[in-house]
Amino acid sequence: MAKSPNAFRTISEAATEVGVPQHVLRFWETKFPFLTPLKRAGGRRFYRPQDVVLLKAVRRLLHEDGLTIKGVLRLHKDQGTRRLAHYGDPDGTVTFDPEGSDPAPTAPPAAAGLSSIRLRQVLAELEGARARLEVVLSRSA
Repeated sequence: MAKSPNAFRTISEAATEVGVPQHVLRFWETKFPFLTPLKRAGGRRFYRPQDVVLLKAVRRLLHEDGLTIKGVLRLHKDQGTRRLAHYGDPDGTVTFDPEGSDPAPTAPPAAAGLSSIRLRQVLAELEGARARLEVVLSRSA
């Protein structure tokens, strides 16, 4: 049974969909602050559809269009996340919030342990916001 298009992907599923090894995704997270998958207990990564679109965009820009890491960062700085996402999803099939402020989809309220799951999601969102803020602050310094 195939996953829903809105389902989260594990790192192995995301790597397969993007067409790169898992270690490349981990490396890209260190170089591109806009790549912020949800991290659960134990550091396990879960990629939202928007994350996969950005990963596809980075792969295309680096591997097909020949940009450098600095070139992709400059493109992101100049054009923003929404424009960068276009390279990974030219048809615009994934609804994309450029700032990542939309809450991630959650399990139905009847699910056991929902409050701890939601707290982890909020924590991951706050960590992502903090990382983006640190990038902005480092640019202005």
